[in-house]
Amino acid sequence: MNENELKPVRTGEYRTPRDYEVVDRRTAMIAVLAICIAIGAGLAAQFLTALIGLITNLAFYDRISIAFADPAGAHPHAWRLLLIPLIGALAVGLMARYGSPAIRGHGIPEVMENVLFGGSRIPARVLVLKPLSAAIAIGTGGPFGAEGPIIATGGALGSLAGQLMRITNDERKTLLASGAAAGMAATFGSPVSAVLLSVELLLFEYRARSLVPVALAAVTATGVRAIFNGTAPVFEMANVTSPTGEALATYALIGLVVGIIAAGITRVTYAIEDGFELLGEKFHLHWMWWPLLGALVVGLVGMIEPRALGVGYGNISGVLTGTIAGRALLALMIFKFIAWSVYLGSGTSGGTMAPLFTIGGAIGAFTGTLIAAAFPSLGVDHRVAGLVGMAAMFAGASHALLASVVLAFETTRQPLGLLPLLAGCTVGYFASLMLGRHSIMTEKLARRGTAIRPEYVADHLAHVLVRDAASRDVISVSDDDTVRDVRDWLTTDEGGSTHQGFPVINAEGKLVGVVTRRDLLDPSFNPDSTIRQIIRRPPVVVYDDNTLRDAADHMVMNEVGRLPVVDRDDGLTVIGIISRSDLLSAHRPRLAAATRARRVRSITSWTTLRKTP
Repeated sequence: MNENELKPVRTGEYRTPRDYEVVDRRTAMIAVLAICIAIGAGLAAQFLTALIGLITNLAFYDRISIAFADPAGAHPHAWRLLLIPLIGALAVGLMARYGSPAIRGHGIPEVMENVLFGGSRIPARVLVLKPLSAAIAIGTGGPFGAEGPIIATGGALGSLAGQLMRITNDERKTLLASGAAAGMAATFGSPVSAVLLSVELLLFEYRARSLVPVALAAVTATGVRAIFNGTAPVFEMANVTSPTGEALATYALIGLVVGIIAAGITRVTYAIEDGFELLGEKFHLHWMWWPLLGALVVGLVGMIEPRALGVGYGNISGVLTGTIAGRALLALMIFKFIAWSVYLGSGTSGGTMAPLFTIGGAIGAFTGTLIAAAFPSLGVDHRVAGLVGMAAMFAGASHALLASVVLAFETTRQPLGLLPLLAGCTVGYFASLMLGRHSIMTEKLARRGTAIRPEYVADHLAHVLVRDAASRDVISVSDDDTVRDVRDWLTTDEGGSTHQGFPVINAEGKLVGVVTRRDLLDPSFNPDSTIRQIIRRPPVVVYDDNTLRDAADHMVMNEVGRLPVVDRDDGLTVIGIISRSDLLSAHRPRLAAATRARRVRSITSWTTLRKTP
């Protein structure tokens, strides 16, 4: 190996993901693509809404119209009320069997799985089959929301665009999340909560290069929605007053009750899904036919409580305005849950957000009404209680706290409801976490053996410098030493002879390479060769002011287990060495801070703080 081949390779020449700029030209390119995808997702949302309206009008009203209609107002004959959901279920089952099984379910868990393990690649046919199957299921009386399928459709659109271009998996994930956020924003006119939901459930990160495209996509889709539907809030609600302290505490208690129920709903929903699995195994019934059983339950429920059918956005508005009250609230929450949970567990296509809003809002409004009647001095408003119940149910079921709070605000435009929302949703979220580790979104992934930890914490290694973790006691070998001499030294008990790698230093004290224990013991090398002659490649080094994250990424990129530490001003003088075990040891303070509880024995006084320079 000649001298020209021994130029050190330094951190920065290999651009690891952590070495990228916060944003760059590629971020701008992805943002432009995200805006284009958002326009498509916004138009897709309008198309799906119109398609649901068309199917609902044909099925229940015998008319051709794309106006959004509520099945509850049709009052068809009983036999027809049973037949319509069965026809829709059969169509969805056939589409799932012969089109794509990915259209089954409410969409978000499937999108999450693609983000985590599928390289954010969603098959193109899902882009067509998912909204079509959802429109059929909902239009024939399915008690689902349109937002889940629209989110999945937007995600599929972003994924498809990412597959047609030469981009990284991370960039494709950003496009997928942008499409999903656009779908939600186009449904509810809620750009901020759409971004938060993407961060909490899809991106699993919070950084500018992904946040900027997603935010621009959400804004764009909201603009598309405004063109078609105007800018009025989705759920009209009369202005509320500022809550008293007693009322705020009551709303928190309502959130606690709803959070506990949300955890139970998650378990019951998946228990029903397990029941269909067992039923299929016992009677050798293919999953394609399961939605027919779920549709039969929907039809029976519809005969008792027609308001449980369809999307039910009108029901949510009725809960928040007080036009649905008393026993009607109780009937709505019970029968909506039965129809939704059974039909969803059967494997049909539909969303969860609107049903959870309906159930949670009904529970909150019903509980608030009882409390207001029993304790009028508390100042509890049953409409605010319904708003808190609606959001707390989604927070408890999805474990998306911030998205739930902001979504409830954006869809009602009630600023004085923010404090009750934050209190109720936080308590409900906490209760749900205490009762179950997984949400209704992640339970399905957990059952498939996927580890989901949606906590967002700063990378500990990114906050520790190499100089603070590297060993300063560097054991090196001379480039003029022979292989035989170094091998003999390795058999001794001298300090450092058990190390796995050694920097190679020349006569001027400069770094010329690194040799490993495996290199030195390789029988193919002539024992009389000098160490300089067996160096396999240029040295890979790290600067003392790099972070441990830089060092870890550099090790992975270059497939080495240790890095000589050099001064940035003199890149060939070794001042330390850092190994993989040093990186692991650096986590000790983090683990101690998280697990070791102790009392501070001496508290710094205010006067001491003032004297500190």
